[in-house]
Amino acid sequence: MAEAATGLQLGHMAALLAAGVVAVPVFRRLKLGSVLGYLAAGLAIGPFGFGLFREPEVILHVAEFGVVIFLFIIGLEMRPSRLWGLRRDIFGLGAAQVAVSGLLLTLTGMAAGLSVPVAFIAAMGFVLSSTAVIMQMLDERGELSLPRGQRAVSVLLFEDLAIVPLLAVVAVIAGAMGLRAEAEPPLWRTLSLAIGAIAVVFLAGKYLMNPVFRILARYGGREVMTAAALLVVVGAAWLMDMGGLSMAMGAFLAGVMLSESTFRHQLEADVEPFRAILLGLFFLSVGMSLDLGVVLADWQIIVGGVIAFMAVKGVAIYAVARLFRASEREAVERAVLFAQGGEFAFVLYAAAAAVGVFDAGVSARATAIVILSMALTPLTSLLVGRFMPAETLSPDDAEGVDHAENLRERVLIIGFGRFAQVVSQPLLARDVDVSIIDTDIEMIQAAGKFGFKVYYGDGSRLDVLRASGAQKAETILVCVDKPEVADQIVSVVKEAFPLTKLFVRAYDRGHSLRLVQAGVEYQLRETFESALVFGYQVLIDLGFSGEQARETIEDVRRRDEERFTLQLSGGLQAGRGLMRGNLTTPQPAPYVKPRREGQALNEEAAEALEGDEERQKTGA
Repeated sequence: MAEAATGLQLGHMAALLAAGVVAVPVFRRLKLGSVLGYLAAGLAIGPFGFGLFREPEVILHVAEFGVVIFLFIIGLEMRPSRLWGLRRDIFGLGAAQVAVSGLLLTLTGMAAGLSVPVAFIAAMGFVLSSTAVIMQMLDERGELSLPRGQRAVSVLLFEDLAIVPLLAVVAVIAGAMGLRAEAEPPLWRTLSLAIGAIAVVFLAGKYLMNPVFRILARYGGREVMTAAALLVVVGAAWLMDMGGLSMAMGAFLAGVMLSESTFRHQLEADVEPFRAILLGLFFLSVGMSLDLGVVLADWQIIVGGVIAFMAVKGVAIYAVARLFRASEREAVERAVLFAQGGEFAFVLYAAAAAVGVFDAGVSARATAIVILSMALTPLTSLLVGRFMPAETLSPDDAEGVDHAENLRERVLIIGFGRFAQVVSQPLLARDVDVSIIDTDIEMIQAAGKFGFKVYYGDGSRLDVLRASGAQKAETILVCVDKPEVADQIVSVVKEAFPLTKLFVRAYDRGHSLRLVQAGVEYQLRETFESALVFGYQVLIDLGFSGEQARETIEDVRRRDEERFTLQLSGGLQAGRGLMRGNLTTPQPAPYVKPRREGQALNEEAAEALEGDEERQKTGA
């Protein structure tokens, strides 16, 4: 094997891209997630695998920018008012989690024989969870915008803030131990620089960014806007770094300041491709940084440290989560997700090694423990998700949710999704008395914020229908989105309340046929009318007159009705000739052409053949 070079060459770039392209699809196919795929690929091509790279820390410093961009994008989605609403989670939940985890992990380190200063720094480095790993996993699960995802982001933000005092504490410990810490600036200067950096980012984001981007949008090109977006991220990160704060925190604040800007979506679109590539590169470089020599030499200490630190931190996080009234499942999921060390540990351990608090052996072992914990997080999360039953919110415990009971309105709506929400508007506009039931507790709570009273009830159960006033209702609107549930409701209503009218939302053509055969008063495919209106507007835009467009839509509607009538008796394959397709129907041809043309056997056959030829010529 050729000796690995210290610089980044074209071959190295190809190796990095190939590692991600090969590993990530494989690990996603195995449902292990992209993070573990990148880490494994990095280990394979790093100095302790195939040895394609000697200095992964060089790539790590560049790739950390992926985490910075990720936090910028999160900030763009977090308006100042929304961030202010999370202050309790940031400074309450976040502070409690860091404090309790740090205390228990420090005691664990002392129990393992470490001195108090070393145990404290090792513990606090492990307390600072990996923003990159957690954000990526939440993003892949689609949970970043959910309340539990927002709480996780709040904890990460507090951990980003905690790196500054922790670095100052390292300097204080070094001074107390009589080590070389005289070059460290005083704490007041560090705090002043941090506050000043935050103030500059805040003022620039509030008063400078929008005017600058307006000028660039008018006189610059697309590439200039992209460069400006990256400049915002880099500039905010650089200012925070100069102030001793986290670069990711600077990018996040810049994103928050621009979250209400008219250029928000443009900025997000411009920096998103860089985020995805650099974040993958970050995970690759972390995998490369795992020193297998240290792991093999001290495997008992490292394996024991990984197990002990992850277990103790997980217990601490679970206890804090329950103390802050998180549900059982959310507490377990947060404990598993945060029970690892993160990239800030590398910064803290490097600072401790630089001033002599850590020796080379302690630093290498602590770093290996952090990297292995990061690699194990996707696996532990997968196991918890697979073996822990899904959590269901009880309607009795949910705030603002009442069971359907003694309802007596004129119309009963079953299911209150996007379809029923629109259906309800003309009824309410005419002051029609309406009762609404659904089984989605979160939707019921959300509907209450918009002025709807929705009761909890399963419309497929006869007792719930009676409690909902089905026997008194003039009309029942079945607006659920699952066709099999709608069929069950129709069956129950038809049997128990045969005189009640049924209007049913149909999922597709086959469902419409079943509903008509079941005897409902009216059914409508949920996308049919909107698709016709959509097609009408397309014709208008293409230059057809309003009359031509209306005639065409009516022709489509008529042909659809004729086809539907034929399908009621002949099945779904009936009436296919009434549908227009964009392929020419091929004419069947014999394998061997006959020597003589076919002759009609009688006059009736001759007339039929002539009629077929005429229809083929006219396209009828």
